[in-house]
Amino acid sequence: MAAPPVTAEQPIVLGIDPGLRVCGWGVVRGGRQPEYIAAGVIRPKTSDPITARLLCLNAGVAQLIHTYAPDEIAIEDPFVGAIQPASALAIGQARAAAVLAAASAGLEVSFYAPAAVKTAVSGYGRSDKAQVQAMVKLLLSLDAVPEPADTADALAVAICHLNSRRVRALEVSTAKRPQTGNRALRQSSGQAIGQSRKIKASGVVRS
Repeated sequence: MAAPPVTAEQPIVLGIDPGLRVCGWGVVRGGRQPEYIAAGVIRPKTSDPITARLLCLNAGVAQLIHTYAPDEIAIEDPFVGAIQPASALAIGQARAAAVLAAASAGLEVSFYAPAAVKTAVSGYGRSDKAQVQAMVKLLLSLDAVPEPADTADALAVAICHLNSRRVRALEVSTAKRPQTGNRALRQSSGQAIGQSRKIKASGVVRS
């Protein structure tokens, strides 16, 4: 069945959970209900030098962009102080490889802290991997929990981005909306009172 056309309300988002050993990815389409498209992992050979592993990640993300044509990319951005320095460095390098692939394709990248991602899917910023997997399965109406857990994390990042995107769109819409109802009435009344005071001050209105 042909996929529905992409609109501003139905962006395709590629979520990425960066890692040098295992890099999770997930593709989700936005809308009234997020729709699962695909998910998986990129596994560079751990025996390869760091340069080859980073090239593998960069090429893998570039291939995902070519295959699924995402409109936007979201990447998990862990707080460095919460993990070991060596792990933080490895994640940072993997993230950079993914960002470069996105930049080469002319795509913007949004970053989300793990706590924000967990809150978006489970309502609790300290959910464990099993809880995240269960909620992603529920939100995307999947038959089973995504495996491995890296794919669930990547899908959760994409869902988090869609939620954030929806909130930003709502804020923009509200800011552009003309004043109506009580607020407009209060403003109108305030203007009328101000005009009355000006008239009184000029001596036109007398008691």
